[in-house]
Order: sequence, then C-alpha cells, then structure tokens
Amino acid sequence: MLEPQKQPTPPATPPTNLEQEEAWLWRIALLFVVLLAAGLAAESWERLQNLPYHLGLLSIAVFCVALAFAGFAYGRRKRVTELRNLVRSLQERAATPSDEQLDQLGELIARSQRSFKELIDSFDDIAFAASLDGKIKTVNRRVTELLGVPYTEVVGHRVQEFLDEPKREDADRGLARFLEKRRWSGVVSVRLKSSARTLYFDCALNAIVKADEVVGVSALARDVTEEREKERRFTELFETLQEGVYFSTPEGKLLDGNAALVQVLGYKSKEEFLSLDPRALNSDPNQSPVLGRTADDQGGVRAREIMLRHKDGTLGIFLDTSRAVWDAGGKIVRYQGTLVDVTERREMEKALRRQEEFQRYLLESFPDLILVIDLNGRYSFVSSRIHDLRGYKPEDLLGKKVEEEQDYSPELLDLYRDLINGRKMFGSCDYSARHRDGSWRTARASASPLFDAENKVSGVIVSVRDITVEKKLEQQIIQSERLAAMGQMIGGFAHELNNPLTSILGMCELLQEGEAPDSVRKQMVILQQQSRRAAEIVQNLMYFSRPPAPGRSPIDLGELVQRTLHLHAYSLRKNNITVDFLKESAMPPVSGDSHQLMQVFLNLILNSEQAMREVRDRGTLRIRIEKQEKSVAVTFQDDGPGISPEILPNIFDPFYTTKRPGRGTGLGLSICKAILREHNGNVEAASGPGGGAVFTVTLPVATPTTPSGN
Repeated sequence: MLEPQKQPTPPATPPTNLEQEEAWLWRIALLFVVLLAAGLAAESWERLQNLPYHLGLLSIAVFCVALAFAGFAYGRRKRVTELRNLVRSLQERAATPSDEQLDQLGELIARSQRSFKELIDSFDDIAFAASLDGKIKTVNRRVTELLGVPYTEVVGHRVQEFLDEPKREDADRGLARFLEKRRWSGVVSVRLKSSARTLYFDCALNAIVKADEVVGVSALARDVTEEREKERRFTELFETLQEGVYFSTPEGKLLDGNAALVQVLGYKSKEEFLSLDPRALNSDPNQSPVLGRTADDQGGVRAREIMLRHKDGTLGIFLDTSRAVWDAGGKIVRYQGTLVDVTERREMEKALRRQEEFQRYLLESFPDLILVIDLNGRYSFVSSRIHDLRGYKPEDLLGKKVEEEQDYSPELLDLYRDLINGRKMFGSCDYSARHRDGSWRTARASASPLFDAENKVSGVIVSVRDITVEKKLEQQIIQSERLAAMGQMIGGFAHELNNPLTSILGMCELLQEGEAPDSVRKQMVILQQQSRRAAEIVQNLMYFSRPPAPGRSPIDLGELVQRTLHLHAYSLRKNNITVDFLKESAMPPVSGDSHQLMQVFLNLILNSEQAMREVRDRGTLRIRIEKQEKSVAVTFQDDGPGISPEILPNIFDPFYTTKRPGRGTGLGLSICKAILREHNGNVEAASGPGGGAVFTVTLPVATPTTPSGN
C-alpha cells in the first residue's frame, strides 16, 4: 500500500519592508524593557537593602520578570510570524489546505499553547482564568501547589469549592463595578478550606472579552502573606515598644510616632502630637527644630543626647538615634529614629557621682590613712593620707603585695593574715613605718574584714594613724618621771655621801699635820685629792638634781660647762672620748637659769658622744668659749660623721631624729632651742670643715638692769 506523497512546505514569503520595520521595533522595545529593568534594579538595590524584611530581592525579581517577558514576547512573535506566513501561503493558493498543512498548523498552535502554558507555570505568582459564574477554566502550577489538588481536579470546578473566604456574596457585590471597569487590583485576604491560616494576595484582575462582552476573568496574584505578617508584626512592635519611635521630615516636622513617645511627652493623642510645630519640642524655641537636620546632612546614623520639652513645659533628657530614608531618586524623604527618656537615669548617675565624690572626699578628709588589702594580699585602695604618713603617692602602693613593699611591717602582715583567715574579727597593732625621707614613724593600725555584696570576705580594711607624737610624748613623760625619781634618789644619795666625805677630808687634814713618813704623806695627799673629787661629784649631782630656783641669776658659763663635764666624765672616759676644754677667764656673765642651761649643755655633749661612738672607738670633743660683741658663744665640735645637708634644716624640729627606733625621742635639740629662746639666745648647727658636727650656743651678756627674778 502506497503512502500518500508528502507535499512540500510552501516556501516562506520574503518579509516586506513593513514587516522588517515591525521586527526591528520589536527587538528595540524588548531590549529597552530589559535595560530599563536592569537599570531600575541596580538603582534601587542599595536603597532596598537598607529597608527591613530583605526587600532587596525585589530588584532581582523585577529584572528576572522583565527578562522572562522579553523571552516570551520574542517567542510569541516568532510563532505569530510563522502562522502569518502559513495563512498568507494558503490565501495565495486560494485552495483548500491539505491535511498535512492542517496538521502543521495544529502542531504549531499546540506548540504555542505549550509554550504559553510552560511560561505561566514558571511564574511564582498565581495565574488562573474563570468564568463569571466562578467556574475555573485554567490554572498554573502555583495554584495546584497551593491547593494541594491535581490540575484535572481543579479545572471545571468552581472557586468556592476550595475557598472559605472571600464569600461568593462578597465577590458578587463588586462584580458590577468590575464589569464596568473591566479591571481591578488590590489585596485580598483568602482562607482555604484545607487550612485555617489566612493568606494575603496582591491581585490584578482583567476581563476576558468576547464580541465586546465580558465572559470571564483572568487573574494574576502575588502571595504577600509574609510581607503582611511582617507589617503586622512591625506595627505591633511599633505601637508596643516602650522606647519612643518617630518619623520626621528633614525639616523636623513629625510624620508619625508610637504610643510610647506620645505618652512620655505628655500628649493625649497621636493627632495632637503630630500637629505640633517643629519647634514645639525645643528647649529653646529660638533655635532650629531639634529633630531637624542641616541641608548638607548625608543621612548617616546620628546618636546624641538632646533636651526635649514636655507638654507641661518641663524638660527631659532623651537619647536620640536616627537615620535617613531615601526615595528611588536618592533623595532623603524622611528620618526615622528612637527617643529614649534618660532623664531619670542621668539624675541617678548624678546622684551616684555625688555619692561617690562624697565618699571620696570623706575618705580623703579622714585624718587616718585608709588601706584596703584584697584576698591576694595586694593593696586595692590607698587614701591620699599615705603622703602625710610615709611620703608616698597612692599609686606607688596600689597593686603591690604587703611583703613586696620596702621596709614592710611584719606586725601589719600578721594582723592581715589573722583577719583574712578568720582567727580574728577585729585587731590592732603598733608598728614602725619608714618615711620616704628615711625617718621612722610609729603607726597604729586598726583592721577588720571587708565584706562584699554577697556578705563574703573580699579583703581587709585598715585604718592607720600616725602616733609618733603620742609615743614620743609617752616616752618623754616616762623619761621625765624616771629623771624626777632619779633626781630625788640622787639628792638623798648625795646628802648621805656628803657627811662621810667631809669626815674623810677632815681626817686627811689632821693626819697630814702630824708626823708621818714621806710615803704615807704622799698617800694621804692622794686620798685627800680623790676625796675632794668625790665631794665635787656629789656637789654636781646635788646641783643637777635639785629643783631650779625661781628667777634667773648671773652665770659663769665656763664654770657651768665644767660642772656638766664633771657630771658626765665617767661616760666620756668609758667611751674613750677626749674632752678638749679651755676655760677662759674674765668672761662676762650671762643671765639665766643654771639648771636649764646645764640641761642644754648636757644634751649637746650626749649627742656628740653618741655620734662619735657610732663611727669609731674613740673621739675628741672640743669645747670653746669666746666673747662676742654683746654675747658669749659656747662651741661644741666633735669628730663624728657630721650632719648631711638634707637633714640639717630639720634637726631642731620636734620628734625629728636620725637614730634608730628606741635610741632617741627627737625632742632633745628642740628642747634645747626652746630653752635658749626663753633666754633670748640661740643654738645653731653646722658641719665642721674637717668633718664632724659643730653646735654653737649664743647667750646675751648680762647687764646691770637684767632682773634677777620674776
């Protein structure tokens, strides 16, 4: 059986000039659409990125839709061109088309339909067509996925079979207007029968017209449920935020504000708040609007503290954080930001600062040194009194351990350990502390555990008081009591010795008058000399120990110095101190209290003796008396270590001493200076030219008009 011969496809008719022009315009138009979409996407990309909800993807979506539309339109035009050529060929032949031609035409139409179907199925948006009575004619893949029903079970069924909302009566109410306009767009809320969730779609409905009569409707809808929920959540957040949120123009005019901002500024309604003049919130109405920005502002984030006026006229401090919002053309259209009322916080901070300053001033004004030692034995706080007590700055000790400190006190360290280990709840100790200038101070520390907010021991707080003066006064009182008791004892002892010494001297004189061998006579002379010396010592002791007579009298300084040397002769000989003293004759007398002046000379001799004994086994004390114009000067020069220039200005200060603790009170020279000042005299100290120290006592010469008593 022979197969029918296949008729050749008629050759395509060459396009006319009009068709070429039409094709060229199509290409230009599609290229323009693609370029326009690309430019719009690029221009809006940066601004959409600054908006919430990732709206920057809209730029990519717009470009992709434009590209898909260009491809679809170009493909459709190609199919139309093929159909036009086929129809034109049939018209030119004016003959009945063959079955093969009809098959080709049908296949071409089917391919076009499949292409169209594939195109609308590729849309992420919903696309469908329905009759006016609600019967579905066709749907895209997105509809079947949403309904969860195959295509065959959707087409031919009514829309209300799948929806609970909107109701049919709701659609009928808007049908008349739709038939008149033949198009409608808007957001529709939809609830499927298969789900209780409400969905939102941005819909565009267009009429399907046949013979100028609307027979159906085609719809393209985009799911905006997520955007609507985000808007709802944003609105809820906007209205429920405790911080004030506002939108304003670049000139400072309020566009919107949430309830918290309206309430915190004292207004009754948002309408009243938004109707305010831009300067109504200013603390100073004469200045520019407080929420406004300058013309050259770039719209960056601005964080600052500002003063705003409440409705009742009171002022509040607000933390303003805002940034700009741009339109598609890059122009700033508004500013959005937050206003947080920090008035109470700032007042609390001020009160806290005042409290901290008060505590700091209290600690700095406290007469005692305050120390805080942490659990690691390090100084965590040192008050400024450390400079008065030891000559250091607080930062010199902060962070150091107690035992790392130079010349640290073992007593203070033991007290800290007893408290930190719980062996004591309170304790005190006296200890010696070395001043930065090298002198020693006596301090009394009172300490107790320091507790934190959780009532746990966090360290030890120590109050340190300088008791150097008290200790030295205490020692001076004890010494004075000892001297008083010794004076009474010496007085009685000297009185008891005076009688037998007188008898011995008398017997020696009687024995010398008789006949005796020369050897015995020499021994009697020696016995008489030693007895007289013992009598002089007893007389000097009585002179030193008896209370001073009231008033002053003329005094021979040479004799007074000699008496003092006799009183201290044994100690000088024991310590190998040679005294070089020349008693000058014809020295004018001075007016004064012999007991007090003897105390001055004895103190200077003792100082020289101790100074020489510290550096060598023997020494020489040179004493000279010389007459000056209106005074008499007594010079005591030793060959000890001398006086360093650093301490020379301080040696006459009360309680100042260079001796080790327990070796001196630091009151001797200051008492000497006070006694001589009462006698209108003076005492000066200097270093000798060959070493050693030189003390010069100057007293005015007594005049005939000088009173002898008070």
